[in-house]
Amino acid sequence: MTRLAVFDCDGTLVDSQANICRAMELAFGSAQLPLPDRAAIRRIVGLSLVEAVARLAPDVEPALHASVAEDYKRHFRAMRTDGGLADEPLFDGVRVAIERLLADGWLLGVATGKSDRGLALILEHHGFSDHFVTLQTADRHPSKPHPSMLELAMTEAGADPENTVMIGDTSFDIAMAAAAGVHPIGVAWGYHTVAELTAAGARHVLDHASALPALADTLCPLPVAMRA
Repeated sequence: MTRLAVFDCDGTLVDSQANICRAMELAFGSAQLPLPDRAAIRRIVGLSLVEAVARLAPDVEPALHASVAEDYKRHFRAMRTDGGLADEPLFDGVRVAIERLLADGWLLGVATGKSDRGLALILEHHGFSDHFVTLQTADRHPSKPHPSMLELAMTEAGADPENTVMIGDTSFDIAMAAAAGVHPIGVAWGYHTVAELTAAGARHVLDHASALPALADTLCPLPVAMRA
């Protein structure tokens, strides 16, 4: 029996809002568009870039959405190169929860709106490069809440929906989990409210990462014969 826990990245594993907001402001400035406020930017974290820009600037031409998305990536790379990135810390308890899940035999994955490169750098920075067996990013998938990321994650890990949990901080994560038929777990420390997570279908919203391993075991229990 394979049990798979898939994490969102930004707002779930790491607090990356400062860098995301700054890069988006620079991209909008390059396009001479009115700057979105940071509360609005936080709300689109998790979407693929073009979809995120489209939500922030719904009245401009689609071609400009793509241009601003490319500018966002350019500015983010420049921030990384010149040392301008703010720290992107793990949320409290995340490291311990991941280690506990691994010790309990779970396979781990990530499903994120980040790029392959961006995700790899985050995982390397926090010493997680070898912890995850499946990494799904916006480079190869439609934007959340399309279930493509979770479907491929389960295929790569050899897991089925009833033994898979999706952990995320936004309604996009919860809706993606529902579309893929996996167990959604919301987290209250990210960028959408508990009410939004619940409305999207989350029956469980955690206040702290320390509660994750026990909840995951409850949702996807091992058969009696496999328990230690």
